[in-house]
Amino acid sequence: MAVLEKLTSQQAIDLENKYGAHNYHPLPVVLSKGEGVYVWDVEGKKYYDFLSAYSAVNQGHCHPKIVNAMVEQAKTLTLTSRAFYNDMLGQYEKYATEYFGFDKLLPMNTGAEAVETALKICRKWAYEVKGIDENEAEIIVCKNNFHGRTTTIISFSNDPVARKNFGPFTNGFIKIEYDNLQALEEALANNKNVAGFMAEPIQGEAGVYVPSEGYLAAAKALCEKYNVLFIADEVQTGIARTGRLLATCGNCSCEDKNCSGTPDVKPDILILGKALSGGAYPVSAVLANDEIMNVIRPGNHGSTFGGNPIAAAVAIAALDVVKEEKLAENADRLGKIFREEIGKLVEETELVTLVRGKGLLNAIVINDSEESETAWNICMRLRDNGLLAKPTHGNIIRFAPPLVMNEEELRDCISIIKKTILEFDN
Repeated sequence: MAVLEKLTSQQAIDLENKYGAHNYHPLPVVLSKGEGVYVWDVEGKKYYDFLSAYSAVNQGHCHPKIVNAMVEQAKTLTLTSRAFYNDMLGQYEKYATEYFGFDKLLPMNTGAEAVETALKICRKWAYEVKGIDENEAEIIVCKNNFHGRTTTIISFSNDPVARKNFGPFTNGFIKIEYDNLQALEEALANNKNVAGFMAEPIQGEAGVYVPSEGYLAAAKALCEKYNVLFIADEVQTGIARTGRLLATCGNCSCEDKNCSGTPDVKPDILILGKALSGGAYPVSAVLANDEIMNVIRPGNHGSTFGGNPIAAAVAIAALDVVKEEKLAENADRLGKIFREEIGKLVEETELVTLVRGKGLLNAIVINDSEESETAWNICMRLRDNGLLAKPTHGNIIRFAPPLVMNEEELRDCISIIKKTILEFDN
């Protein structure tokens, strides 16, 4: 079989099943093209993408400005490693630090790498600045978190599927309940070796769990009280997904400040990825101010591909698109419409118990157990009706379309969701 031979959907699925590791359970649809909010399978059927590659494609599939930046840079210089300077990285670092309001950026490739980087920075700061004894630093994390699947990260996961038969695990983490300020203060007060507190502003993989109003601000205040770094993992929630440039921006005005002013909750360490490239290329970053980032010195951390010229060019273009096309504002407006309309569906059927989310990161809870296949079967029906989504935590379906979606397209998608749910209910 020639590498470029045109495949049917079943042939493509069979190839992956035979030659690929079985570490995913994809919805059985084989995509071959994407543009804006749409994707097409190999047979030519068109779908609304309501997952956006787990919020990596916020700017829409194959955005011409982002693709052009990638192609043009690829023609000139692709990789130097960090053994030498290149003419793109500094421009990207300046642009991104000013965009998000931090002094320094450390470039990496994937979200999990960025999380690992943040943990290392936090620990080094704890030993060299806070004065914790070496190898004694602990970092507080939240139960039901999802920060990636590296060995260190699954060490503080409580997902049995992610952890089973992958030990021994890394020490140095304290797990507390999410959205529980009392638990956070107890952990801070009872352990002098706490270096940081890391949390997702919204727990995406846990089912788009939105914390109580004021939780993030209060958590940051507690971190300041106990001289602990607040680390925000905005790999999924960042880059306009929740109706603000960052989910930690609270109620700041994107239109007035482009969200690069002082947010309501400014993390000490900010973790970004996914839509930092618009889904065109693996790009992630960790941002912090000088008093934190300057603990990193030559040889302490690195990546051959981190900060490569293509990544830098793509990230600048991707962030330009977010600002120029006012994607945060669009996500905020359309998200309110989505939750209002799906809220009406909740009243019509017992199959859906609630809708929750912020901006265009939303989920519905299906009235069945996590072990049931109901949510999966609904997603299969949605696929048949031209919309792609995926369950998370068994009985929850996450809805996260590209942020370039317009109101007409959104209302069409809402109609598909309502029609599918009501037909399924009957």
